[in-house]
Amino acid sequence: MMHDDLKKKVGWAALEYVMSGTIVGVGTGSTIAYFIDALASIKNEIIGTVSSSETSSARLQAYGIPVFDLNDVNILSLYVDGADEINNQLQMIKGGGAALTREKIIAAVSDCFVCVVDSSKQVNILGRVPLPVEVIPMARAYVSRQLVRLGGSPKYRQNVVTDNGNIILDVHHLNMSNPIQLEKAINALTGVVTVGLFANRGADVALIGTTHGVQVINKDPLVPNAITFL
Repeated sequence: MMHDDLKKKVGWAALEYVMSGTIVGVGTGSTIAYFIDALASIKNEIIGTVSSSETSSARLQAYGIPVFDLNDVNILSLYVDGADEINNQLQMIKGGGAALTREKIIAAVSDCFVCVVDSSKQVNILGRVPLPVEVIPMARAYVSRQLVRLGGSPKYRQNVVTDNGNIILDVHHLNMSNPIQLEKAINALTGVVTVGLFANRGADVALIGTTHGVQVINKDPLVPNAITFL
């Protein structure tokens, strides 16, 4: 089964977590594009959405789905987003689409974070892909030096400006054995807006597209996991 088919399956599977009469947090990326397509099929049942990127906002609005400013929303029960990598603890690396800061803000506000990925994104230890760090432009050289001290090899992502007007450093070769500690260390660097490690606040549920169906992994050990064939 092609990756696009798996992404479509998990994007549609996430509809199971959408409650009528609510505002839904919507992430960014190719899998989320399928979730937005699915959300359009029940758009009259929800109040609207909060979006993590201009790209997702444009797709939502094209379907006639309202997009609200997060500052105007008091309760966000659900956030659905993808990931570049996810481990068994549902910690993630995100930011391949350069929307990591807004994604992290919405994740922090949400009661439930559902991560939708295909099985190629599952890893035992994070770090197979470089770690994105959003940085204020004038701090690029300083932050790069500090990231080297942390053991990384930062590379400036050319010709990319985030929706917040900042730049991205993609960091290779970092030791990811303690993601929460590393996330705190990088976030503490002056000039860093945020880091694409979602370890301190990981996903609550992962929907993973496999050739056999959609695997559900719950962070809560009291909730059973399952493989649902869709």
